[in-house]
Amino acid sequence: MDLGLANRTFVVTGGSSGVGLATVGALLDEGARVATCGRDADRLATAAERLGAGRDRLLTSVCDVRDAEAVHGFVGRAAEEFGGIDGLVNNAGSSRMKRLHECTAEDWRDELELKFAGVLNPLHAARAHLAASGAASLVNINAVLAKQPETRLITTSAARAGVLNLTKSLSAELAADGIRVNSVSLGLIDTGQWTRRHQAADSGMPYEEWQTELAASRGIALGRLGRAEEVAYAVLTLLSPRASYITGTSIDVCGGVGRSIL
Repeated sequence: MDLGLANRTFVVTGGSSGVGLATVGALLDEGARVATCGRDADRLATAAERLGAGRDRLLTSVCDVRDAEAVHGFVGRAAEEFGGIDGLVNNAGSSRMKRLHECTAEDWRDELELKFAGVLNPLHAARAHLAASGAASLVNINAVLAKQPETRLITTSAARAGVLNLTKSLSAELAADGIRVNSVSLGLIDTGQWTRRHQAADSGMPYEEWQTELAASRGIALGRLGRAEEVAYAVLTLLSPRASYITGTSIDVCGGVGRSIL
């Protein structure tokens, strides 16, 4: 099926690795133009080289989504070079593995700032361009933690719940502008963070075996971690004009680990 993404322009934050990189790659494969950003110039350069797209289809920029001025500059440049913006994927973010007694006031401030600025700064910068698109879509990358709190990630769980609530509000607020707003909620996805945790665990187990045990301990029905490209496929579906009557919803990409029915 043709998703209708060819020759459209999309902004993806946090596109230098993991889900962001997979989403950028999938969009390029569909014939789209993509602007992406990240905080690490070297990782961005490596990602761009791996993607192999020319400057006429791929724009990369070093940018911290918490810096509103920098985000406006990045998004404005993307709109100018590519002639507009049709979709926005808010992917930048991280998880904070801490329990309540380990969290400082600064941990809470940093977590909330990152999660909310990571949605609001790109949206404010892109809103007028999206409204002019005629087929605009915004997708927030979230996590099943938003509906299924994890005490080991207490700040992240709380912040993600807030972003889920915000996404629902935005879907109503931006409907008059013709902008659809949805989210994709992740379970455990096999990205660099899990490779690092495997190394830190120093279990002596091969990574695949360790990953299988991890999946079992976390109750993942499919018995494995997800792949970044599996998330990207869901994101592209929501970005597609063929999903023109879908807004205000969240799709779980979690292998069955999600237990919430709401």
